[in-house]
Amino acid sequence: MTSEYEGYKSPLSSRYASKEMQYLFSDQKKFSTWRQLWIWLAQAEKSLGLEISDAQIAEMQAHMNSIDFIAAAAEERLTRHDVMAHVHVFAKQCPLAAPIIHLGATSCYVGDNTDLIILRDALDLLLPRVASVIYCLKEFALKYKSQPILGFTHLQPAQLTTVGKRACLWLQDLLMDERALRRCRNDLRCRGVKGTTGTQASFLQLFNGDGAKVKQLDLEVTHLAGFAKPYGVTGQTYSRKVDVEIIGALASLGTSIHKMCSDLRILASRKELEEPFESTQIGSSAMAYKRNPMRSERCCALARHMITLFSNAANTHATQWLERTLDDSANRRLTLSEGFLSADAALLTLLNVSQGLVVYPKVIERNIAQELPFMSTENIIMAMVKAGGDRQICHEKIRVLSQEAGAQVKQHGKDNDLVDRVRKDPYFAPIINQLDTILDARTFTGRATEQVDEFVTEEVQVVLDLYRDVVKNIKVVQLNI
Repeated sequence: MTSEYEGYKSPLSSRYASKEMQYLFSDQKKFSTWRQLWIWLAQAEKSLGLEISDAQIAEMQAHMNSIDFIAAAAEERLTRHDVMAHVHVFAKQCPLAAPIIHLGATSCYVGDNTDLIILRDALDLLLPRVASVIYCLKEFALKYKSQPILGFTHLQPAQLTTVGKRACLWLQDLLMDERALRRCRNDLRCRGVKGTTGTQASFLQLFNGDGAKVKQLDLEVTHLAGFAKPYGVTGQTYSRKVDVEIIGALASLGTSIHKMCSDLRILASRKELEEPFESTQIGSSAMAYKRNPMRSERCCALARHMITLFSNAANTHATQWLERTLDDSANRRLTLSEGFLSADAALLTLLNVSQGLVVYPKVIERNIAQELPFMSTENIIMAMVKAGGDRQICHEKIRVLSQEAGAQVKQHGKDNDLVDRVRKDPYFAPIINQLDTILDARTFTGRATEQVDEFVTEEVQVVLDLYRDVVKNIKVVQLNI
């Protein structure tokens, strides 16, 4: 007897993604939507005059969710055609409706329209997750908007910024992702009823050449499916450019997640900031003291997968010859599902991180103290000049003292003692009483605090206002693994 543990399971479903997102890409969702589309087609055809009875439609509705997956799999082994396999199984369950199931349609009627419905529902699930992360980071940015911290360029200490201002850099990227995903959602249309190569020829025959009725059929099915408009033209499929835009937006989201979580990993290594760490959590199997940033690492791993999926979607669209080729099918089964499942998992993990970020101000202050004396030399020179000193003499004095202090740090591993050297040098006596003010880290952060307030008010809150109900009811995310 084969154990359930002897076959491959995707970690996206067994470990990471939510049940809600998994359901959207499940067989039950897919094939029950196929049946729903057959019902909508029959309803629309009946409303436009075809001989379809209420009893036939009622029979189909009664069996919409009762799918015999075993029978369908057996049919597909015989026919090598997934849609016809399900047509046959559905027809056996609905003998009265059998003659009108899939009437005038091609396989892509159910396949592509179902994909578009699932993509729509998946975007509707992801967008509030993005908004929730934005909200939590906004709160974090405001809380720490004035907390000075070393800035870095080239991964080397640079002019100070604040913890909140740095969080706004992450926020800005996520705002762009929300905009891109929302645009994808708003731009989505239904494939509608287009026939084998998109010309609607089969439906024109059904309606005896009445093009107005065919156009109305297209619109009615589109509206029944919950879309405002159908795509004006299609080949056999809707343009795979749609997939490129959506997977592109997910890949772009992946870059934002990776950037933010890479920053968190660097800050964790400096012990300045930390993701949540549970009391029973183990950081390392060997080094018991470790507090590894495993959530941020997971986000980076999932984000890299999201980024790589873009080339799949792009190449699939590029190779859809003429009205379509079937080499898109297997690829899209992987790319679309894994794109959304990965994004769902990464966002849930990122939300957990954003809800529990821990800042260590004392460590930050200690790290600043190692670098700030060097950064303050220009301010010291300016203060001496104002007190009547010679700029060139002061510059040389500071240069010599800085070199000596640097040697203490680099060659002897000691703390930066430049300030003590300045205090002890009689030359700087005129400004000794100003040194504490000159060395106040808050005077080195420019308009960072004001920038946080302005950015949150002018840009972040505008987006969050679109998700008022979401941000009112954000729950604390608990990760299963």
